[in-house]
Amino acid sequence: MKKRFTHVHAFLLTMGLVSALLAGCSESKAKSGEEDKVLQYNSAPGSVSFPELAKDLGYLGDLELESIGSTTGGPESIQLTATKQIDFGSAFNGAIIKSISQNVKIKSVIGSYGSDKNTYIGAYVLADSPIKSPKDFIGKKIGVNTLGAHLEFVTKDYLRRGGLTEKEIEQVTLVTIPSANAEQILRSKQIDVVLMSGIARDRALDKGGIVELFKDTDVYKTEFTAGDYFFREDYIKKNPDTVKQFVEGVAKAIEWARTTPREEVIQRFEAIIKKRDPNEPTENLKYWKSTGIAKAGGVITQGEYQVWIDWLVANGDLKKGQVKAEDLYTNEFNSYAKK
Repeated sequence: MKKRFTHVHAFLLTMGLVSALLAGCSESKAKSGEEDKVLQYNSAPGSVSFPELAKDLGYLGDLELESIGSTTGGPESIQLTATKQIDFGSAFNGAIIKSISQNVKIKSVIGSYGSDKNTYIGAYVLADSPIKSPKDFIGKKIGVNTLGAHLEFVTKDYLRRGGLTEKEIEQVTLVTIPSANAEQILRSKQIDVVLMSGIARDRALDKGGIVELFKDTDVYKTEFTAGDYFFREDYIKKNPDTVKQFVEGVAKAIEWARTTPREEVIQRFEAIIKKRDPNEPTENLKYWKSTGIAKAGGVITQGEYQVWIDWLVANGDLKKGQVKAEDLYTNEFNSYAKK
């Protein structure tokens, strides 16, 4: 079972060397003595992030956002942030814990995504699949967007809570597949089960022939913020006002999306995408339903990290007491934490 995390562990162990080699790749454009005002990040085609929404709503003030490429997942976002190729990133909290435990100097500042009754991670099979229960997963291939992150955690917890032993779980093969091709790969029977969320999931279900086995909110019996935006610790130290301005703006954008009629939110997303690239598709935005973020303004809670710390300890990836939840994040820049 430990081998599932080998590649993640190797990346983290070599982070210090990579950071040294790439430290100058994306240094702040700010003049000496001034705080950074141009925040570099990775965007996602066909979707709008909360920082992008905040900028469009005017909540970021004089801060500018500069996309340097497309994101492929949380682990990559952590790597790019840690090596100073981007200024902020977003990842599943479990991946953030794993990285910080290996001395990657990042700190979470505000929620970025989560699971609620409308927005969640689910596991899906073809309608005629013989897979009905956790025991049926043994010997099967499960498609996830990346290893060592949200989809792997919830899959293994589902299997454990379904009565599988660790030896039986080792017989379940997790396969990394691109999120954009997940539905196609399932329908072509290259994998047996696929985990999907949001737009990709709803689009697949609309076409029919796919059945939901479980969702993460059922496994954990609650709605929760699952991932956060983070900066490097040295970036926060050098640019505290910029980070505060960013967090305040993103918090307002989250609340705007939480309280504005869904149709209006989707229209705003469509307009944002059309402004950045008239040829970028927007048809999938109709499936947007909610932010998924549990707390007002994306405020982070200790429990949102402790649950994954406990998971990593039980899995043998962390020693008990190696990481403390309160050291992983800060709400100091978020005024919603004081309300």
